[in-house]
Amino acid sequence: MEEVDVEPAITVIPGVDSGQRHMGFVWGPGDILLYETQRKGTGSGEAGCPLIHVVRKDEDIYSPILRKLFNESHHIFVGLQQSKEETSSKTKRPQFVSVSKNYRSVIRACMEELQQIAVSTRDAALSTQYCSQVSILLAVELIWNLCEVLFIEAAPAGSLLLHLLDWVRLHKADVDEKAQEVLHSDSPTTHHKYWDVVICYVLQGRMDESRQMLAKQASQQPAARSMFKTLDSLMKKMPVFNPVGSQTLTEFDLKWRHWHEECELHLQDGSFSSNSNLETICKILLGHEETLLNQKEQLSTWYHLLVTRLLYTHPSVKPTELHYYAQSSMDLFLDNRSAPEPLDSILLAAFEFDIHQVIKDCSIALSNWWFVAHLTDLLDHCKLLQSHNLHFGSNLREFLLLEYASGLFTHHSLWQLAVDYFDHCPEFGRMYLELQIERVPLDTERKALKVLRICEQRQLAEQVRSICKIMAKKAVRNNRLGSALSWSIRAKDAAFATLISDRFLQDYCARGTFSDLDLIDNLGPAMLLSDRLTFLGKYREFHKMYGEKRFAEAAKLLLSLMTARIAPHNFWMTLLTDALPLLEQKQVIFSADQTYELMHCLEELMSGKTEPSEKRTVQEEDIETTKVELLRLALARNLAAAVVKEGTVDSL
Repeated sequence: MEEVDVEPAITVIPGVDSGQRHMGFVWGPGDILLYETQRKGTGSGEAGCPLIHVVRKDEDIYSPILRKLFNESHHIFVGLQQSKEETSSKTKRPQFVSVSKNYRSVIRACMEELQQIAVSTRDAALSTQYCSQVSILLAVELIWNLCEVLFIEAAPAGSLLLHLLDWVRLHKADVDEKAQEVLHSDSPTTHHKYWDVVICYVLQGRMDESRQMLAKQASQQPAARSMFKTLDSLMKKMPVFNPVGSQTLTEFDLKWRHWHEECELHLQDGSFSSNSNLETICKILLGHEETLLNQKEQLSTWYHLLVTRLLYTHPSVKPTELHYYAQSSMDLFLDNRSAPEPLDSILLAAFEFDIHQVIKDCSIALSNWWFVAHLTDLLDHCKLLQSHNLHFGSNLREFLLLEYASGLFTHHSLWQLAVDYFDHCPEFGRMYLELQIERVPLDTERKALKVLRICEQRQLAEQVRSICKIMAKKAVRNNRLGSALSWSIRAKDAAFATLISDRFLQDYCARGTFSDLDLIDNLGPAMLLSDRLTFLGKYREFHKMYGEKRFAEAAKLLLSLMTARIAPHNFWMTLLTDALPLLEQKQVIFSADQTYELMHCLEELMSGKTEPSEKRTVQEEDIETTKVELLRLALARNLAAAVVKEGTVDSL
């Protein structure tokens, strides 16, 4: 693997020279809108142009592959939040280490996929973009792995170096590729990379692999076999601390010093003086500073130099001593370079156990909040951030999670992940969710239902009403009355439900049938939301009774709709017209009293129409006059029949 550089995230706008043109900006929901102003720049007399440049807050969320990183890490995050709290974080340390490794496995999976696509794509610009993302992910995993060793696992002296060796080996794996190239050649021992591979293995403390490689060379040089055997014995006898066994750190340290003295003795005796490569290896085993610095090309980074120095000079290093060795290794390796790269500063801060500085530098250097949000959350679960909770005016963990989740909300699908992050921010999460959920575009009814379900689960009553109103208005504009009524009922919006009920009634008058019968038939208690909705439900109930030939019940309901003033006054004529078939039945449906009430309703309706309506045509006026005459005739006949029937019954 190549050395990883992380540069601070700087947005460059193509075609815009900020030094020549004065820029203004305004914040948008997740974006920044930049525009050229009328004010003159430092080096140009040109007036501003009307172009607006959109600078996205988090460009990475629009990468299909990185979206997998966000999705998978979301599941890990939620699982961590749902884990049972225990009295001591120490008892949960193995669980936290496992969670950390899960995060890293997701990072590595995305990184490997990006590498494959970068190699296979023919688009040079796209390949460059993917390579850049790979470089960032390499740095992210490198930093996370080190934080896992130092902070989460909190490895003690002895075990600490073993973990650091694993860290270096994982992030400096190109030696295995070189080894395969050498071993598959016709003559491995004469291959130009042979000694590079051997020395790389030694620098990483991989004694078994280096001994196997040296054995091939020894078999080719019988005269020097004794020399190779001596070095092989030294490498084989190198003490390695066993954290599982009964060996104490003091015992290991004593054993290591004896081994170190034996190596020094062989070097002074000139045991390897006739072979410069073997002598170099022996000097590395002794941790000679000059020899190690001569291997810069094989080490490639100062932190690899650090781990190699510790391995061969101070393998029982304590965590509190790390920063001294880290600083000196960086100074030795970087020589007189003016300033360290951002990655160097981040790793150095980690070796100094300055968690806050690591988070701060990563926030500046990396292009999005994913890394700092999830790492900080995990560190907070490990109870490592108590001293930094007030830095941003509230909990540091919550601040970073809110920033990360706010960025997710600008994406058309990732916004659903952001909801869970807000849920686990106890102080401001609900407030942020209320503001952000209103910005989600309700493109489809399915998406609206998702948003609505989220709001209902969290009892965001105001947002529920707002969503339902928006969707109800959209449905009305598209003449989907059933959907509009359903949304207005969910919003508990009586005024809008009344408006839509009127539209249903107008539609019925025009077509003679109801649309969306299933919805109207199953209104249930919802019909009590407004008087007009109640009338709509009851009027539909009248039609069902009539269709089932329950004429007496239908007649009673029809009359009650008018006498109880539930029916709108302008709909009375339709109701009276609906009464005509009942009045014309052979058997008497309406009693004399009911007939008198119908007559009263008709006369009340007609008394309010002293002048012809200007909106009606002459033909419409004639039709209504005919209806009135038919109604009066039918009512008179029904009254006579009812009186006769009731008189006959009374006489009996």
